[in-house]
Amino acid sequence: NPLSTQDDVAAALAVEGFNVYAFRGMSTQEYYGALGKVLSHGPHLLVDDGADLITSLHRLIHGLPDVHLEDVRRGMDGADVPRVWGATEETTTGVTRLRALDGEGLLAFPVIAVNDALSKSLFDNPLGTGQSALDGVLRATNLLLAGKTVVVAGYGRVGAGIAERAKGMGARVVVVEPDPIKALQAYMNGFTVTSMSKASEIGDVFITATGNIDVIRGEHFEKMKDGVFLANAGHMDVEINKQDLKQLAVSVETIRENVTLYRLRNGRKLFLLADGRLVNLVCAEGHPSEVMDLSFSLQAESLRYLIKNVEKLGKHVYTVPREIDEAVAALKLAAFGVELEKLTPRQLDYMRSWMAGT
Repeated sequence: NPLSTQDDVAAALAVEGFNVYAFRGMSTQEYYGALGKVLSHGPHLLVDDGADLITSLHRLIHGLPDVHLEDVRRGMDGADVPRVWGATEETTTGVTRLRALDGEGLLAFPVIAVNDALSKSLFDNPLGTGQSALDGVLRATNLLLAGKTVVVAGYGRVGAGIAERAKGMGARVVVVEPDPIKALQAYMNGFTVTSMSKASEIGDVFITATGNIDVIRGEHFEKMKDGVFLANAGHMDVEINKQDLKQLAVSVETIRENVTLYRLRNGRKLFLLADGRLVNLVCAEGHPSEVMDLSFSLQAESLRYLIKNVEKLGKHVYTVPREIDEAVAALKLAAFGVELEKLTPRQLDYMRSWMAGT
């Protein structure tokens, strides 16, 4: 994320001898140039977050056109395209992109979808993002959420986590979700469920968490109340259509760090947080380490698995093996000092048998 790097952390890593190419406030061209610099080292394994690195490499491998490809090549500075053994992907958005690449038969090496591991998706996504997204909104605005109508777009594990935590802080939560099963889940969990067209008329704070584009766009901005806050906790900066927002505005002004005021032609004011990028990373500090250790442990163990099994794996997206998923969860429980129940031999036999009836 071009706006999420903490420069002091990057500098500390550089002092320790790591090759660090990120800095806060990178332009899009600098960002893709930095990806090219990473590829210039000829890595065998990639750890990605959003799949920009992996997809950029595949455009090079297959000669596919892209507006950012020249920036990647410039960063590579004449280096050969690396022969990567395998990769891991951290995010829902990244896994979705890579499954599409796999579906077209273009994936050049095996990728493990760390995001889909239960030890990641049940904790990092709803608990980590649920807390850090609201932390970002509050740090940027100093709002009181109690009594506010918070519209959450998307009721996947991230959106569900945000909705629950906003509810816990006293907000009236409205969920916008196109999937009927997820929408039903949100409704039966006590949330109001409606369309963005209707939600745009009543919301005070909007938080997107879909991984899709144009979730909030011109037709919605025009209906919003005066003083609405807009934030994205999904991925990239495409969920809130900034181009539509600019076209509707008569003036644009940064009024405090990470808060941009758009004055619309109808006289109303809308506040965009973090320039539409990830509010939890730009306006706060991301997830607490107590939940990120789960995700990073899964990454490390998945890389170990790739090294051991790369010759057996096809060029597809794979889930994290169950034994790795359970081992990471068990380590976390041990760190908490939690003792697990152990099944007796008789219980194990019962669970494995089909013969016991009513």
